[in-house]
Amino acid sequence: MKNIGQKIISFALIGSLTAGSFAFAAREEAKQEKKQKPIKNVIMMVMDGASAGATTLARWYKGEPLALDEMASGAVRTYSAESAITDSAPAATAMATGFKSNDKYIGVLPSVVNSPGLQPIPKEQALKPAANVLEGAELVGKSTGIIATAAIQHATPAGFSAHVPHRNMFPDIAEQQVYQNIEVVLGGGKEALLPGNGKNNRKDNENMLEVIKKKGYDIVETREELLRSKSNKIWGVFADDALAQDMNRPYIRPNEPTLAEMTKKAIDTLSKDKDGFFLFVEGSQVDWAAHANDPVGIISEVLAFDKAVKEALSFAKKRNDTLVIAVTDHGNSGITIGNRNTDQSYPETPVSAYIDPLKKAKMTLDGAMSQLKADKSNLEEVARLYGLDSLTAEEKKRLSESTNLRKTFSELLAARANLGFTTGGHTGEDVFLYAYGPNRPIGTFENTDLAHIMAKAMGFDLKDLNKRLFVNAEKEFEAIGATITIDQTNAQNPVLIVKKGNTTAKLPVNKNIMTVGNKTYELEGLVVYSADQFWVPKQAIKLFKKIQ
Repeated sequence: MKNIGQKIISFALIGSLTAGSFAFAAREEAKQEKKQKPIKNVIMMVMDGASAGATTLARWYKGEPLALDEMASGAVRTYSAESAITDSAPAATAMATGFKSNDKYIGVLPSVVNSPGLQPIPKEQALKPAANVLEGAELVGKSTGIIATAAIQHATPAGFSAHVPHRNMFPDIAEQQVYQNIEVVLGGGKEALLPGNGKNNRKDNENMLEVIKKKGYDIVETREELLRSKSNKIWGVFADDALAQDMNRPYIRPNEPTLAEMTKKAIDTLSKDKDGFFLFVEGSQVDWAAHANDPVGIISEVLAFDKAVKEALSFAKKRNDTLVIAVTDHGNSGITIGNRNTDQSYPETPVSAYIDPLKKAKMTLDGAMSQLKADKSNLEEVARLYGLDSLTAEEKKRLSESTNLRKTFSELLAARANLGFTTGGHTGEDVFLYAYGPNRPIGTFENTDLAHIMAKAMGFDLKDLNKRLFVNAEKEFEAIGATITIDQTNAQNPVLIVKKGNTTAKLPVNKNIMTVGNKTYELEGLVVYSADQFWVPKQAIKLFKKIQ
């Protein structure tokens, strides 16, 4: 079996095989690979910001194995083009496009490359859009879907569906997602689809929900509407921003679907396509709980993600044509089971000493804090919701004097549960790789390898895809004798104007259309404006040349 990353055989296996038997095993494995049917479906699942300590803690809390456990197949290196510790944006870009990138960059090439072992990017290629596996899946005829418990425009789902120089460009990301022709989109992020004065509202006055409706989607906004939908195209907008954390949902937003429900519905819908599908699923909020050093929130979201993995596995196990990959994009918080409390006592400290204090919590840190009254008159009640019952005099003193209750709550619970945190930020260690299905990756990989593994499984090459989807508009149109200008009448929506003779074409940014006269043509990819350049599908040049 050939893998892009370094294949590692466990020490136990090496110790049990002679050189001859090892060669025999390799031959048998190669034979099995040849017998395997082509991969029809790929399900890529990312548990954002989940360190190994997070999954271990969740497993102890659950009291039985995770669905992920039977899929463990290796490790992934997560560093970015410029740092040992990555942000979610370049991490998603790496896994979706096969290119390491820079902090905050979504689906574009880096401008700074200094991590050891990486080749520099030519200056003229900096910030150039990089084709992703979802776009490739669409072009080979598969249905596609993206799911997140954050706003769907958040960094990780954006990395698999958009191309912008900064992850905070929610309106641009939203518009690109709308024009990607993705069949199933489920998550939060309604705000970025609508005009308004909110942080992420559209300032271009375009109503993307109206566009979505015209494109034939069933727009659903509640769990019940999602489960009832019979459409082959579904767009779920369940919150203005993010969905509730799983443990909090029954108390504060019972009408929202769970990640597992969204995953099952997406699979049921996309699997109707005889050509197969690509589905991206993100458990977004392990990361946020880890940033807050909230062990209850971490457990809530790891277990919610694991239930979604179980749905994907249930589908894959009934067939032999589906590859499921699950991974985290990076570690976060440096969470440890054990802290200074256990420096000397760890050999005899039972599991219950770590887990029992956490099981008293009814809500995550976010959920508990949402119940706090402005005058803090219910502070001790909120503390109990977070598992901090029977407060000691010292704990009461710390809470009453706290200027940052979120921080104090998490510190008190971590102390009770003998847990440690080294940071409130991301961490740079390798992470576990989980995979199930034909030709599953086994070994240690760069995060960029995952994109190539998925592309190969679906029958396309990312290098060829980039040549097809993103060419420099100025160079390519001038090469056929056309001139270009940029219409910035609407600063939020620049339009590329191409002229040759009596023919004029208009290509609006963030869409997949080209208008010539009164006729509008749908392109096979997006028009992207990045690094002061327009990037368009090669098809646009060929089409213009044919028309004129």
